[in-house]
Amino acid sequence: MSNDHASQGQDKASFSARKNRLSNTISTAGRIPPQATDLEEAVLGALMLEKDALSTVIDILKPEMFYHEAHKKIFEAIQGLFQKSKPVDILTVTSELRTLGLLEMIGGAYFITNLTNRVASAANIEYHARIVSQKYIQRELIRISSEIITNAYEDTTDIFDLLDQAEKGLFDIAQNNLRRDTQKMDEIVKQSLATLEELRGKSDGLTGVPSGFTDLDRITGGWQPSDLVIIAARPAMGKTAFVLTCARNAAVQFHRPAVVFSLEMSSVQLVNRLISGEAEIEQEKIRKGNLAEWEWQQLHSKIGGLTEAPLLIDDTPALNIFEFRAKCRRLKAQYDIQLIIIDYLQLMHGKGEGQSGGGNREQEIGSISRALKSVAKELNVPVLALSQLSRAVESRPGVNGKRPMLSDLRESGSIEQDADMVLFLYRPEYYGITEDEQGRSQAGVGEVIIAKHRNGETGIVPLRFIGKYVKFADLEESFAAPTSFSMDSPSAGMAPSQDFDRPAGNVIIKPSRMDDMHDDAPF
Repeated sequence: MSNDHASQGQDKASFSARKNRLSNTISTAGRIPPQATDLEEAVLGALMLEKDALSTVIDILKPEMFYHEAHKKIFEAIQGLFQKSKPVDILTVTSELRTLGLLEMIGGAYFITNLTNRVASAANIEYHARIVSQKYIQRELIRISSEIITNAYEDTTDIFDLLDQAEKGLFDIAQNNLRRDTQKMDEIVKQSLATLEELRGKSDGLTGVPSGFTDLDRITGGWQPSDLVIIAARPAMGKTAFVLTCARNAAVQFHRPAVVFSLEMSSVQLVNRLISGEAEIEQEKIRKGNLAEWEWQQLHSKIGGLTEAPLLIDDTPALNIFEFRAKCRRLKAQYDIQLIIIDYLQLMHGKGEGQSGGGNREQEIGSISRALKSVAKELNVPVLALSQLSRAVESRPGVNGKRPMLSDLRESGSIEQDADMVLFLYRPEYYGITEDEQGRSQAGVGEVIIAKHRNGETGIVPLRFIGKYVKFADLEESFAAPTSFSMDSPSAGMAPSQDFDRPAGNVIIKPSRMDDMHDDAPF
């Protein structure tokens, strides 16, 4: 008897679930999808009446935005004529549809002629086109929402796949349909003047997110919004230590929200490095937990600023570019992040894990670098991406041949092109170089080589690398800057270059290549 009651209870629960699902479907099934067929007719008629009308709406409308199938085919024919640089009018559109075998399907020549009777001119075509576009966006939102609802009722649906599909669908709508308009010069000049007025009162010259390194910020003005900065080095040069120090300085010292995407190390490992640098306790002791009582006290007394810092860490492995973009958009909205760091670029995937998009790895890296630049521009934040260097550095003979060059970038097809800045990290001590040509000690010296700077000078910034704390710091005044060198020479550093100017501080600056109109090398 009890089994019968249990069975009846399950049947009722199943019936209730089906009823809820059915009621949800009925709630949208009886409604007509958003549409504006009369405006679609007006837009098509205007396009065939005035030859300049198409240039007004060509970047607003797409064939799939038309609700009526016949209207969609007519607009495709108009687009085809435009791409062939042929005139667009009633006769040419009719002829094009006849050639495509679609004329009778849409209703014949009479249907096309009737479209031009719906409008007297193309005066309001842009306004009409935007309404057509808005109705399409509404229909797409309904379609995606319906798919999400249907899939959400299925017990076999993976919830994380569903979240990813939902986010991807909404992102695609925004990415493909919500474009920024071209701005007039007077508007841009006003924005520029407002920015200059804001910077007028700043004495430090910083216009971006500070790196915390005095001489580096003197050249760059900080990490600039919308810039893609590639930081490359051979293994064990301190790439992660450098960007972690930058993230720490931005978040702790200047209270700028920052996020680190670590594809190589776990979040705990990264935080242990940060704690080591902040508390100035050796990394080895932090890793083993072998601390004396006074070191425990020092640790707790010094990490307060780090604990309160607006610094986020994401250690998702095998991150693909879509997930990265989606996460950055959410973090920007939620935390107003002002600095994004990726460690490191070659561990990212262009699409899903293990999917290369049908091309080779260099093409995939190229698509990733373009996407990173797109994220930087869209969110208006600097993106710092670590990158590996090829083994060509190790194979070059001579002590001075070990300094990296732009050609050393691994899988560098598009990395160099897309980057606004390319920085190389170089530590002479790693190659057994204990003194420079002037006999100055190179112990603990690390160089930040600015090999490409689209909006400023190139040069060398010497820093102090503190290995036991796994961090970088400003070089003391007692350390002089190393000899200058030519960025493109394998024998860099052999002799001082006359192109460098030495300002106050430990920095060597080379004028921007943009000032040299005869230099054909890429920026």
